Amino acid sequence: MPEISKEQLRNHIKTGSFAPVYLLHGGEAYLRDIAARTIADRAFAEDELREFNDDRFSLSDPDDMVRALAAAEQLPMMASRRVIRVSDVRVAAAANRDTLKEDALPRLEKYLADPCPSTVLILTADELNGNRKATKLLKQHAAVVEFAQLEGRELEDWVRRQFQDYGAEPADGAIRFLIATAGSELQRLSNEIKKLAAAAMPEGLVTVEMIEAVVPHSRELSNFDLTDHLIAGRKDRALKVLRKLFDDEAEPLMLLGLIASRYRTLLMAKELMDHGVDRRTVAKRAKIFGPGADDVFAAARRTDRTRLTAAINKMAAADLAIKTSVGGGKAGSEMQIEMLVCELAEL
Repeated sequence: MPEISKEQLRNHIKTGSFAPVYLLHGGEAYLRDIAARTIADRAFAEDELREFNDDRFSLSDPDDMVRALAAAEQLPMMASRRVIRVSDVRVAAAANRDTLKEDALPRLEKYLADPCPSTVLILTADELNGNRKATKLLKQHAAVVEFAQLEGRELEDWVRRQFQDYGAEPADGAIRFLIATAGSELQRLSNEIKKLAAAAMPEGLVTVEMIEAVVPHSRELSNFDLTDHLIAGRKDRALKVLRKLFDDEAEPLMLLGLIASRYRTLLMAKELMDHGVDRRTVAKRAKIFGPGADDVFAAARRTDRTRLTAAINKMAAADLAIKTSVGGGKAGSEMQIEMLVCELAEL
């Protein structure tokens, strides 16, 4: 099936003419996930029983692919459709980093050749290597939509529309200053735009001075930006965030300490969750609070303990290298952190 544009996908959603299988991929996870959620929302009429017909699976557990396909073959109950969402799909250059495993491909190929007409199967992929069999199989049968990371004028136009949706108007230079301050991640930009629009009331004018006062600089790693990319294996995006932090004169040891703290929190949460400890107790013991708590729990669920332990060991080695002649000096210390980021993203 040929790749379709985002505009064509919007038309599918508007008319209710859904493809049996969607593959949503690309660097802009925020828009990709909104698209998956919107397809699911619009697939059901208001009077239909959605609770029994909307299922989610994550390939952080590779066996969930088979479970998802079994669910996709079931007929809907008191609704016209079933929606099956499968997240965390990864087909990497190296098979050991795949979440869509080779042994699931025969079952997947059989379903894709004859998908259930009353099911909309939505796959969201973090990584798709075009040379791999699994990617070719998906692209042959699914309606494929790429969500590339927004840049330049396209990114500025998106920010402007977001302000308009909240009834706010950016002053001259405000949009570029916001992007320079907060970065280009749409999830963070969306959060900052909401705060700025509220702060601008009743006049509704968002100024550069207001952004300076309200928006934390990207060096604070708001919303676990760097560690989110590392855990998801998005090396290129993690390196992009890291270079931006170095450009802002962030200290290598400070960054190492922050990354290590995040991984220790994830490891503690993972161990408690694996032992059946309830969320409130996990949050209290691991000190997981604030608006990013859901992201922490999601990351802990999709990451295995062995990987987290290996990551912490690599951080200890980087710390030793920075504090000795192996990684001494500013350039050497930054190189150690960059090497660490590459290694963590490839675990």
